[in-house]
Amino acid sequence: MGGHREKDGAAGDAALLRAVATGDPAALADLYDRHAGWLHARLTRRCPDPEVVREVLQDTFVTVWRSAAGHRGQEAGGWLWTIAARRLVDARRAQERAARLAGPPLETEPVGRYDTGAAPSAEDRVLDGLEYGDVGTALDRISPELREVLRATVVDGLSTREAARLLGIPEGTVKSRARRARAELRSALAQLNPTPAGGPA
Repeated sequence: MGGHREKDGAAGDAALLRAVATGDPAALADLYDRHAGWLHARLTRRCPDPEVVREVLQDTFVTVWRSAAGHRGQEAGGWLWTIAARRLVDARRAQERAARLAGPPLETEPVGRYDTGAAPSAEDRVLDGLEYGDVGTALDRISPELREVLRATVVDGLSTREAARLLGIPEGTVKSRARRARAELRSALAQLNPTPAGGPA
């Protein structure tokens, strides 16, 4: 129960994650109590659909349960947010695919997406850009290892060091892949939006 609960922040989180890695459900419950509130609030800023937010939050802690042994000592909050952000990206991509398959949208909330009373933040706009429209299409065209680096550094807002840790590659590789990813993305976007040479055909 409260036996795992330590009040000293990061050390307490690390102890809880070690306990979760051994299969301790009480430790997972404690970790949930500590972090679910702010994760829910931050996910809600990015996604106004409470059902999606609930699912993403649940998926996040299922992932924590399965992969706590892979936690390498980085700050737990950042690690949890990385998982949650990736789950949200996956959920939105699935929604977008389903919407495309369902046919033309009737009125897909173009205005009310940010129903929090605040203007969309830079990270919201970047996430939307990566999920919808030409950038999302272009992103799908670049190689998977480059796409992963862009997701980690742009969508999840991770530093080079954090992205390297997350992806299990050296920091130098993250930097070089990020450069290549930007170049490939620019090229893919140029193919999607060629400069008109002589007007419409």
